[in-house]
Amino acid sequence: MIDVSHQISAVRRTVGTRVLDAGEARVMTISQVYDTDVEDMWDAVTNAERLPRWFLPVSGELRVGGKYQLEGNAGGTVERCDPPKSFAATWEMHGGVSWIEVRLTPEGDGTRFELEHVAHVDDHWDQFGPGAVGIGWDMALTALVRHLAAGREYAVDPAEAMAWMGSPEGVEFVTKAGEAWYEAHVAGGEDEAVARAQADRCLAAYTAPPEA
Repeated sequence: MIDVSHQISAVRRTVGTRVLDAGEARVMTISQVYDTDVEDMWDAVTNAERLPRWFLPVSGELRVGGKYQLEGNAGGTVERCDPPKSFAATWEMHGGVSWIEVRLTPEGDGTRFELEHVAHVDDHWDQFGPGAVGIGWDMALTALVRHLAAGREYAVDPAEAMAWMGSPEGVEFVTKAGEAWYEAHVAGGEDEAVARAQADRCLAAYTAPPEA
């Protein structure tokens, strides 16, 4: 399906901190360069008809102040939009609120897609660390690779993607992505033992067999 090692190494990941009005937050940033121009990339990440081909179906109003909802996942409010360079939105799920910002910049012959996810430090973070959301974003960036490489009409098959997650290649991908987030966490200043324990719990959660 993909070259796991190549895809993991093609992605940049950083973990930092930020102080918000409500307290301390963690900043996770993930980025990758894609072989397309900024306009095409902007369409891929903001067009409600195109998003389901690599990410998730979305409903609502994709405009500043508009509410959106990703099927089976997060929803929120679009806070800023500067086409074709960037947009920012709240990321609301399971009663919690975090924030995302997507930035697109030309780089070489392609475009760098960069996503910043800001989340408060809470029990979920203390248990699983950055991999809890970072691995999910890694999977999304991988699906975007496939979509852009195959053409704008190509759609990643959700059933195929779920089956791949349980395959040896899928487990390898999750394991290597989790390790990459562990390394980014330590590079960002976290104690190695704390980061290791969080990463191990996160990987166990991702690779646990489905309940009967």
